[in-house]
Formats: sequence, structure tokens, C-alpha cells
Amino acid sequence: MVDLVVLGSVGYDSIKTPFGSADNVLGGAATYASIAASFFAKPGVVAVVGEDFSGMDKFLSRNISTDGIKIVKGMTFRWSGYYEYDMNEARTVETQMNVFEGFSPALPESYKKAKSVFLGNIDPGLQLSVLKQMRPELVVADTMNYWIENRRDALFDVIKKSTIFLLNDGEARQLFSTTSLAAAGKKILSLGAKAAVIKKGEHGVLLFTDSSVFMLPGYPLENVVDPTGAGDSFGGALSGCLLKNGLSEQSLRKAVVYGSAVASFSVEDFGTSNLERITMSDIERRYREFEAMIRF
Repeated sequence: MVDLVVLGSVGYDSIKTPFGSADNVLGGAATYASIAASFFAKPGVVAVVGEDFSGMDKFLSRNISTDGIKIVKGMTFRWSGYYEYDMNEARTVETQMNVFEGFSPALPESYKKAKSVFLGNIDPGLQLSVLKQMRPELVVADTMNYWIENRRDALFDVIKKSTIFLLNDGEARQLFSTTSLAAAGKKILSLGAKAAVIKKGEHGVLLFTDSSVFMLPGYPLENVVDPTGAGDSFGGALSGCLLKNGLSEQSLRKAVVYGSAVASFSVEDFGTSNLERITMSDIERRYREFEAMIRF
């Protein structure tokens, strides 16, 4: 039975970095997040794909439910882009919305009683529509600069309904017109979220709650191949970990570390390739390495 609903895009990416390229690899926020979450929970994806989609086996092999993936006439969402040596910023070459443009998420009955949901980077109106179809105990939501610029009011409604709200450092500054990440974190909490998580790419992550601040460095990788989907991998793993361990201060911090561990594996190869290869033992080993790095 599905215990974590994952909303977002499923599609194909064509990516070029200073270290290689890959064409038409499986991607999308819901793809990365659900695979990452599957180490900790039983995810079910809510997305839309076209008749050309051939990646269902990638989900099923991870015991991820595809009951919420709607197949419609047309072509699947596609994105192409590249990274320069600043691997924190993707540069878009082309986005083909295709069937994703008319997406209206409808949850299968088997999803509606799930205890948690990860609202991947998508129109906040669609995020809210999913929340109206279920009553989750845990809501983790993500966003991006486009929605901050164009759907600000709806995005604030999402924050108010979130247990945990995620965004990166640039988005946090943009959303609240501040240079201070601490101020941005506090403003998210003032809107009703129990925790604010601000991602800083290779420089780590900040966790804000009403009672504390937790800062985790980035994992010191020597081999960064493709950062696409790292934030989604982080969010999916964090959501699954919180579902498994609860929302105590200690559980929140552990979830940030596990999320960072999984995300660090994601960037070591193109697409979801490395996420598909690793095991829970690999994640636990990197978790312990994080523990050793921050102990003093």
C-alpha cells in the first residue's frame, strides 16, 4: 500500500556537462524523488506521460506504484540543458512541455489515504489540488524561481499547508526579498511550516525549526557528473525518512543527513543511473561519514 504520494514531472532529459553528456535519460522531479524515497517508504507517483514513454519498469523495479501515472495521447515532457563549471546552475536549452502542459493530477483511491506527500517542483495550484484530494499527516513541498515570480500568492498558500518547505538559497532570498537565509527561514516558519529547509547545493543545507538551527555541509565529492535531480532526490529521501522516523528534532536532522547522502550519490552519474545502483548499505556508510565530518 502506498504511504508516500509523490507529485511532479516524469520525462526525458538531455544533459551536457564538462564531464560528458547523455541524451533522453529518464528524469523529472517525481522520478528522482520517488526513487530516492523508495529506500525508506512505499511511494506512489502522480504524473502524466505520453504514449512514447517506456520507463515504467524503472519505477516498478523499485516497488514504486505507477497507478497515479496517467498515459495520454501525445509526447512525454522533455528538457535539455547544460552545466558549465559552476555545477550549481543549470542552463536550459529547450523545454518541451508536451502532455505535461495540460496536466490535472487525479489521485487513485489507493493513494488518498497515504500518510504523507512530497509536492515536487510544479505549479503551486496543482500542489494545492493534490492536497484537496487527501489528508496527509506530513506535507513536504518544493518550488522554484519560476513559481516565485509568477504564482507567488498560490505558493504562499502551499507554504501555509506544508509541514516542511524546501527551496534553495537563491529562491529563499528571492521569495522574501532578503539577503539573510536565517530571516528567510524564520519567515517560512511564521507562515505555519514546522520546518524550513534551505538547500545550498555543494555547500550543504540549512534546517530551521522554532527551537533550533541545524547546518550540514555538502559531501566532499571528487566526481560530480550531473547535478540534475539532486534537489528532488534530497526531498524524496527526506520525505521517506521522516515518514519512517517521525518529526522529532532528532528525526528532522537525521532526515536532512539521509537526504543529503542520497542526493550526493545522485550527482555521481547522469540521470537516475547511480540511484538505481546503490543500496541501503551504501547510504548508511555515507550517513556515518557525514556523522564523522560534523563531530567535534
